[in-house]
Amino acid sequence: MKILILEDNLDSLTALTKIVAEISDEMEVYPAKTIEEAREIVNLQKNLSLFLLDINLNAKKVEDVGGMDFAKEVRARYEYEFVPIVFITSILSMELTSYREIQCYQYITKPFEKEKVLEIIRKIMTHANHEEKESILIKKNGINYKISCDDIIFIQAVTRGMRIYLKNEAVDVKYLTLKQILPKLSEKNFFQCHRMFIINRKYIEYVDTVNRVIKMLGCNELIEIGITYKVKAKEWINE
Repeated sequence: MKILILEDNLDSLTALTKIVAEISDEMEVYPAKTIEEAREIVNLQKNLSLFLLDINLNAKKVEDVGGMDFAKEVRARYEYEFVPIVFITSILSMELTSYREIQCYQYITKPFEKEKVLEIIRKIMTHANHEEKESILIKKNGINYKISCDDIIFIQAVTRGMRIYLKNEAVDVKYLTLKQILPKLSEKNFFQCHRMFIINRKYIEYVDTVNRVIKMLGCNELIEIGITYKVKAKEWINE
């Protein structure tokens, strides 16, 4: 798991980092003291699994809710629309707002107890480990749908959205771009071979790098490999 911790108090930040690191050697912890540092981490790191965010990032201003503002930025990114957010706070009056507006998973009250922090993170880990298959969540007509990545043959950009070609059907998703969906897909199995297409490696029937086309299983039409993607596509396919 990759965990981002945003906490302006250095002692608290250090303590939380040590607590999280104790849980497992496979934990990757990214500490940040400011929103700017946190933004940089989000922009550089892919597939963050959990956000631990202090709500008040300015001890001199009791009314400061910078952590919640940053949480809204996180939620606005498609890839983190449903990733767990845990608030660290002494402002219990913010509880209802945080659950309603930001859909936070839980909150930790200050001064926090080590066992409480461990309990919350272990629950999140347990849930993550019980995910049977890699999947993506999409919104269609205001409803969330979970699609198994194993069922995706390829994805095509269309006017005002994209079309996901599955084994048994095609699903149109409005106002979502290939650039937004790509970070949610496994780099091992999915690749953008053209500005209009993302393909799933497991459904490739054959690749013609000379003519720059890919034949996908169950599909009659060939998918073009864009000129700017040709070299990278060849390397990815031959891995």
